Amino acid sequence: MPELPEVETVARGLQISVAGRRIVSVTLRKTDFMDDPDTIEREVPGTQIARVERFGKFMLLRLVRDRAASEPEASSKALLVHLGMTGNLAPHFAEQPRELRYTDARRFGRMAYLAGETLAAELLRFGADPLEVTAEEFAKRIESSRARIKALLLDQTVLRGVGNIYADESLWSAGIHPAKSGAKLKRKELARLRQALQKILRKAIQMRGSSISDFVDAEGQPGDYQQHHRAYGREGKKCFRCGRAIKRIIIAGRSSYFCPACQRAPHREGRIRKSTKRKGRARTSKR
Repeated sequence: MPELPEVETVARGLQISVAGRRIVSVTLRKTDFMDDPDTIEREVPGTQIARVERFGKFMLLRLVRDRAASEPEASSKALLVHLGMTGNLAPHFAEQPRELRYTDARRFGRMAYLAGETLAAELLRFGADPLEVTAEEFAKRIESSRARIKALLLDQTVLRGVGNIYADESLWSAGIHPAKSGAKLKRKELARLRQALQKILRKAIQMRGSSISDFVDAEGQPGDYQQHHRAYGREGKKCFRCGRAIKRIIIAGRSSYFCPACQRAPHREGRIRKSTKRKGRARTSKR
């Protein structure tokens, strides 16, 4: 599933290719991934794409009716798009006018036209952007929960945009086991994790994301960051840092890849109490 770097890559490509263009008409085929296809069909034609931006794993095509619209107006209406697992949103040079096509073979994505308070309420459901979150806010969002750190990184109400790939890569880089409780992390560990997460996300954006299966950008080009993965998908392969074999466990229903030497497992809570009986206890002999 495309994560923050992949969605950012597509959004940047669309900003170059379609921002400023007016939507003449909308043609819908499969609509089971749309919140309200009738609203999309009614409200989107005639609008202009003011800009294309990323919001977590979503893209927002900001729409206006008037080319000279003010900034508040340009932020009050949007076509919200989630690429799901196999979705692709790209311009196609058919006959005039140009077409912007959304295709998704498995239809796990989402599309919705949102405006005003409905749009604002939708966006409020999500957490902080990992590229913008401050060290203090990051620490507070993580250390306030006893959930496992891998689950917290995947929780879109905590941080928006992080998925399985970049959670594993960041935890490996920071040397933190994915099963460790957020509340058990020290401030220096949280600082290290935030720095690793932001560095990896920025590097992945520069390399147009990771193409694990069929991800391509708005120009149909695959990403290259998969060549730099250090943990994700490397079960059984040697750790780049210490040489131990990468292992895989399931956390929050997702595969989690980690190095058992570099990312030490947390001590189990509620360990079995030691037996009060001592081995080799001397027997009392009768005379």
